[in-house]
Amino acid sequence: LFRWLWKNYQYVLAFFFAIQEINKDPQLLPNLTLGFQLYNSVTSGHFTLRSTLHWLTGKHHLIPNYTCQTQGKTVAIIAGTTSAFLAEIGTMLELYKTPQITYGPFDPMLSERDKFPSLYQMATSDSSLACGMLSLLLHFGWIWVAIFVSNDMKGEQFLQDIEAEMVKKGVCLAYSVKLPDAKSRYEESEISFLEGIRIASANVHILYGDVRSLYTMEFLSKYYLTLGKVWIMAAKWEIVVKETDHMLHSFHGGFSFSHHKGEIPGLNHFVKTVDPSHYPEDFFLSQLWLHAFHCLPPGSLCGTIGYFIYNAVYAVAHALHKMLSEQIEKGSPGDAAQPRILPWQLHPLLRKIQFTNSAGEDVSFHEMRHRMAHYDIHNIVNFPAGFRLLIKIGLVLNEDMIEWPVAFKETPQSLCSQRCGPGFRKIPQEGKHVCCYTCVVCPERDISNHTDAEQCIPCADDEYPNMERNHCLPKLVTFLAFEESLGMALACVALCFSVLTAAVLWIFVKHRDTPIVKANNRTLSYILLITLLLCFLCSLLFIGRPNTATCLLQQIAFGLLFTVAVSTVLAKTITVILAFKALKPGRTMRRLLVSGASNSLIPICFLIQLALCGIWLGTYPPFIELDAHSEHGHIILVCNKGSVTAFYCVLGYLGSLALVSFTVAFLARNLPDTFNEAKFLTFSMLVFCSVWVTFLPVYHSTKGKVMVAVEIFSILASSAGLLGCIFLPKCYIILIKSDKNSLKALKNQHSYTGS
Repeated sequence: LFRWLWKNYQYVLAFFFAIQEINKDPQLLPNLTLGFQLYNSVTSGHFTLRSTLHWLTGKHHLIPNYTCQTQGKTVAIIAGTTSAFLAEIGTMLELYKTPQITYGPFDPMLSERDKFPSLYQMATSDSSLACGMLSLLLHFGWIWVAIFVSNDMKGEQFLQDIEAEMVKKGVCLAYSVKLPDAKSRYEESEISFLEGIRIASANVHILYGDVRSLYTMEFLSKYYLTLGKVWIMAAKWEIVVKETDHMLHSFHGGFSFSHHKGEIPGLNHFVKTVDPSHYPEDFFLSQLWLHAFHCLPPGSLCGTIGYFIYNAVYAVAHALHKMLSEQIEKGSPGDAAQPRILPWQLHPLLRKIQFTNSAGEDVSFHEMRHRMAHYDIHNIVNFPAGFRLLIKIGLVLNEDMIEWPVAFKETPQSLCSQRCGPGFRKIPQEGKHVCCYTCVVCPERDISNHTDAEQCIPCADDEYPNMERNHCLPKLVTFLAFEESLGMALACVALCFSVLTAAVLWIFVKHRDTPIVKANNRTLSYILLITLLLCFLCSLLFIGRPNTATCLLQQIAFGLLFTVAVSTVLAKTITVILAFKALKPGRTMRRLLVSGASNSLIPICFLIQLALCGIWLGTYPPFIELDAHSEHGHIILVCNKGSVTAFYCVLGYLGSLALVSFTVAFLARNLPDTFNEAKFLTFSMLVFCSVWVTFLPVYHSTKGKVMVAVEIFSILASSAGLLGCIFLPKCYIILIKSDKNSLKALKNQHSYTGS
């Protein structure tokens, strides 16, 4: 009981200080000295009623509506730390219209003017408390919390308010508990929730309630330690904090919200220097000095609670000053030294009172002051030897000053599920709170760059995700370059085959008068070799950084050159057939052979392909394209073929020529002619067709640089097939078996055949 008295005595000290300061002020009530009476009230309806009747009737007579006091009555009452206390005395005092100014916590019930027209509350409303607590939760990322409220309308209203804010902010309620009232003994069922606190997954608990329910938690928490929890509570002026003898206390490291209050100049100095000798009639002050100041730092008992008592005293003083000033102005009768003041006369003035206190803050009972509330946040710290301090960490949190519960070495977490880090996104679990979810990695081309992302964000086309998928990186522009290994290998192969083709052409030119070169039209052999040389060099257009010119030349040169090559093979095959037919009687075949009619196939086939290419270029020509998806982390510069239909028309026409050439050569493969190359032509066209038939599915199954490499390989392979199958056997005879490449050998072969 004594500790309750010492803790509450801070109100008396603040009251003393305000009275003394006003009486010394020459501007405020200059001709009037404020007096006062103090009455103690315990949390008992009987004691409350007795104290009230003492004040109304006199010290020894407890008869309602009767008084033996000879001096004037008190004009106002400053009272109350609990709403219940104010409601108990308010009904009785309302009979006399006595102004009642409360310094306790704000209660909406006491603001009902029809029930309590004479009551004024110094404290501001708790309507913003839920928002303030939510801001603290979100600051530390606490989204899984439990709430403990008193089992009354006030607790129910707070629970509704904070739940509504939690839904808006994405914070989830793990569970809620309505606290039992303070009792000497508790039923096991009433406090069973305490055991569940220890094993609950929520590490943060919000505590809100009246003095009885809060005292219940304060008392029980000493015996049911919950060290791994952070408590957030509203500072209640009426709650009596019991000192403990150790740091292992459930509330250690918690937070307390209180309305922002300015520092009253001189109050701390007054508390530190107050001496019982100044107030010999004050029994409690001497006891306080004896029992408290020897173990507590001077001034530690006086917190910011006295701020509202200080303001309450000044509110009455300013109302009295205003009323007296008006009486003097009106020339009211009566003794100026002993003005007659009736309590009910203060009401109009108190309702409109507005002044600035010594802390520089505006004080008013007007409703506008309740719209915006500012809160101070204190960190609850327990020390050995029974010390407990509220360390102010500011309107804006100063995290370096925070002392966490002993179970935590760093900022605690309170989550239903572990957070989804960058690179992941949340997937809600069916039938559970939104705070309970699973984490899945972002898709291949998406990222998430913050914790607990709802959705992943796709990277731009010119960017790609890093390995962690938490931010996008710029893609490198690339293409099949001569400098890289694949491009260099293909270029070397193309140049080697070009040199080999040039060497074969030189051999044929040097041995142009030999029978094997003259056979099957020497001119067609030259044309085919030159065309194959250009085909090999044509593949180089596909390597290197693409530009508009190379994109146009790639497909056009490929189509036209291979048309010439295949049509030349067809012309050589027809030449074989005409040469065989010319041996038979008749002059028509001989005339066609001599006139070189087969050579006219080349320009005809070329012009048809040229017309197709012209239509291609005129409608939808090839162009440069940025391929951002084929290769991870790169943008590939490629040549888009433009019209796919035109491309396949060119390729289809070329395939048709190759098929005709293969068919004709196959039919003429066994004709009995000297140096008949129909077999070689047949095999060369078989290789050519095989390469391009294989090319189509492989080409469509690849992307980017590999697709370009496949087309280059097909050009080189088909050109090499023609070169190898047609000309290498002849070069073998020219260079190795030169004895067979003479007129004498031909005559011997004919004589042997004739015999």
